[in-house]
Amino acid sequence: MNIYQVFTRLFGANVEHPVPHGSKSQNGCGTMSAFTAKALADIKAMGVTHIWYTGIIEHAPQTDYSRYGIRKDHPEVVKGRAGSPYAIKDYYDVDPDLATKVPERIKEWEALIERTHKAGMKVIQDFVPNHVAREYHSDACPEGCKDLGEGDDTSLNYSPENNFYYMGEPLHLDNILSEEERAKANLYEENPAKATGNDVFSAWPGRNDWYETVKLNYGPNTYAKMLQILLYWAEKGVDGFRCDMAEMVPVEFWEWVIPQVKEQYPDIIFIAEVYNPQLYRDYIFRGHFDYLYDKVGLYDKLKAVSAGWCSAKELTSCWQSVEDIQGHMLNFLENHDEQRIASDFFAGDAKKGRPMMLVSTLMNTNPMMIYFGQELGEKGMDSEGFSGEDGRTTIFDYWTVDTIRRWRNGGKFDGALLTDEEKKLKEFYTQTLRLAEEEPAFSEGLFWDLMYVNGHLDRQYAFLRSDKNKTYLVVANFSDENITTDIRIPADVVVLGVDNDKVLCTFSNPPLSSIDTNPFALGQKAAAMLAGLMSKPKAKIPLATLHGYCKVVERTSTEFFPTKTPWLSNALVFIRRHLNDGISAKDVIAHLGYSHTTVSKVFRNEIGSSIQQEIIRLRFEQACRLLKETTRTAADIAAECGYPSAQYFAHLFSAKFDMTPDVWRRKDK
Repeated sequence: MNIYQVFTRLFGANVEHPVPHGSKSQNGCGTMSAFTAKALADIKAMGVTHIWYTGIIEHAPQTDYSRYGIRKDHPEVVKGRAGSPYAIKDYYDVDPDLATKVPERIKEWEALIERTHKAGMKVIQDFVPNHVAREYHSDACPEGCKDLGEGDDTSLNYSPENNFYYMGEPLHLDNILSEEERAKANLYEENPAKATGNDVFSAWPGRNDWYETVKLNYGPNTYAKMLQILLYWAEKGVDGFRCDMAEMVPVEFWEWVIPQVKEQYPDIIFIAEVYNPQLYRDYIFRGHFDYLYDKVGLYDKLKAVSAGWCSAKELTSCWQSVEDIQGHMLNFLENHDEQRIASDFFAGDAKKGRPMMLVSTLMNTNPMMIYFGQELGEKGMDSEGFSGEDGRTTIFDYWTVDTIRRWRNGGKFDGALLTDEEKKLKEFYTQTLRLAEEEPAFSEGLFWDLMYVNGHLDRQYAFLRSDKNKTYLVVANFSDENITTDIRIPADVVVLGVDNDKVLCTFSNPPLSSIDTNPFALGQKAAAMLAGLMSKPKAKIPLATLHGYCKVVERTSTEFFPTKTPWLSNALVFIRRHLNDGISAKDVIAHLGYSHTTVSKVFRNEIGSSIQQEIIRLRFEQACRLLKETTRTAADIAAECGYPSAQYFAHLFSAKFDMTPDVWRRKDK
């Protein structure tokens, strides 16, 4: 799963030279209509499966939409001219900034959902459960639905029936407003003050607090209203919710609400912003979240490795710490909260994001998310307004993203205005994302960390990804220099050579399993087909008849079997090596050193048979292979494979195939 997070307001913004702190009329604003079929097709072509349209729900701006029946917001409790997309003003409405026709904004969102689905992608929408705007009021609340705060007893600091916490005194903005602002007659008033969104239970929030928001109180009343909101948007066709600061909401709420939503919409997904690793498993197993941000683990470590603050060896601990929940972790390198890779505050160069991208995307099967413009090397070094020059793309201001504007090129999406370096970077991201999504070795295959046998690596991270058909060696180079180095492959990883050169394969360390293409037999068959075509020119002989001559010649390099229990692979190798020595289940148990009960249980759970049944199966399989690939007698093969007599082997064979070994051999030929 590959997610493309896009800040909807900025995607279609076209003003080439926007004004810092500029209004909507000065700097313009992108709308949902910018996501044309062509735009969506180009995004899809990158290997994207889901689009997270950030900032869809109506939030508080300084722009006046009162002519449309929308309450005007007080500028003192709005960050920036456009406002924060996480200061929700109406849970049941769409941001009017995003609409081509404001009265049609809900329908335009429904149309965008439909266009996205038609383009072959799914839609993720924000859900902001922890806080709302200071002046929250829903004018789009469905009939019969009570608004948040409606009916609250504001005389109480806390009540389980209240939607908000009340501080018992007026709100003081003295720590936020300048003396000049405080001298104004039209100051924002709130009495009693509500608790601030980042858990400031005081009437005196600071400038670095989320002062534009108020904290929600999760009692039974809020539970019910939040469920209604989620179902409202799910009904419109969204495929998932990214839940802002989910860890600030009691896990008991998620435990209650997510199963109810999924009962009606089984395929819908929930992504949680949780930054405390101690809470990960609670929010997954109790809270029923599908995915959590891997921020304090993989993201932070990749940033540190890229900056040279630590060795690439330390990346191993990232997957080890979440190995049991790896499939639930969402990887990313940029989002609206983080500094751009190419910014002066992060790597300073978009190319330094390449090794991070390889590790983050290809190391495991969990989802990957990129932030719009990341694939083009967006620097985010503008001084846009409220956010200032901080290496982030603003979420508070009317602005334009230079790389996105040039990629769009007035809706052509032809890349004509991009530099060669930007085009190359986009192609790299496309190749990486598509590889992760389309290649089974990466989308569902196994992972081997190679750092434990490559102690000489410091600025490189190496690993294998493999399925039954392919194995990929991935080496991410975090050094600024091109390097040449040896990569050691451990003995417990299968390696299969292509050329069956007996000398090279036998004397390789370990002896290398290989593919025998059987060119002699293949040539004979091809000659016979050619003769048939020459004698009967109109005859149609399917090419498929040429298949089936290749075989794997097994040597030591493929004596590894991927299992959940490490010692089980050891047991299977032991059985293979001693198959002809008349071994029994007792010998396997003695070799392992575990109890009979433990070994038998693991065999049945992972292999689906008993130890002895597996020995019998492998012995019979070996005998059949020798019958097929050699001219030796059935009696010789039976003796080599450890059967007590040729007659006993023939009896077993007849019971399975209803024919003798010799008849089966002739028929197979």
